Amino acid sequence: MTPDPLYQAYHDEEWGRPVRDERGLYERLCLEGFQSGLSWLTILRKREGFRAAFAGFDPEAVARFSDRDVERLVGDAAIVRHRGKIEATVANARATISLRETTPLHELVWSFAPERHDAPSTPADWSASTPESKALSKRLKAAGFRFVGPTTVYAAMQACGVVNDHLADCHVRAEVEAARRPD
Repeated sequence: MTPDPLYQAYHDEEWGRPVRDERGLYERLCLEGFQSGLSWLTILRKREGFRAAFAGFDPEAVARFSDRDVERLVGDAAIVRHRGKIEATVANARATISLRETTPLHELVWSFAPERHDAPSTPADWSASTPESKALSKRLKAAGFRFVGPTTVYAAMQACGVVNDHLADCHVRAEVEAARRPD
C-alpha cells in the first residue's frame, strides 16, 4: 500500500465497506471505469472533480447530459478527460434508471455476492476477476452499461463490500466484515 494519506484513508475508512444504495454503486462503477489503465490514487485525487462534473453522480441528472456536456467534460482538467469513459458515465446513468423497471442497480450488484469468499492471506491471493464478476459484467453490459468488464466490476465489488478482500491480517478486515452482515 502507498504511504499517501489520501490512499490510506480510503483503505481504512471506505474500501470494502458496504455500499448498498443506487447512487453510491453507480459512482463506484463509473470511477472504477475511469481508473482502468490508471492509478487508483489518480482517481482519488480527482474524486471531488468527478463529483462536481457528474452532478454528484445523480443518475437522473447525468442521464440528461447532452453531447454539449460531453464536450465540456472532455475539456475539464478536474477529471480524467477520456471521451469514451465520459460517454460511458452518461450511458451508465441511463442504464441505471432503466434497471429500476426490473432489478434496481443496488439489488442487482448485491445479488452477485459470492456465498463464500475466503480471506486472502497475501496480495498474490487477490483475483483480477471472479465467476461472479464475469456474470455481473455480462448482465450490466446487457442492460446498457459500458466500461464494466469483469476486472472493473470485480474492483467495484471489492470497493463496495460485495466481497471483503482485505487481507486476513489487515487491521480493518473484521470491522469491514461485521459491516457487511445484514442487520
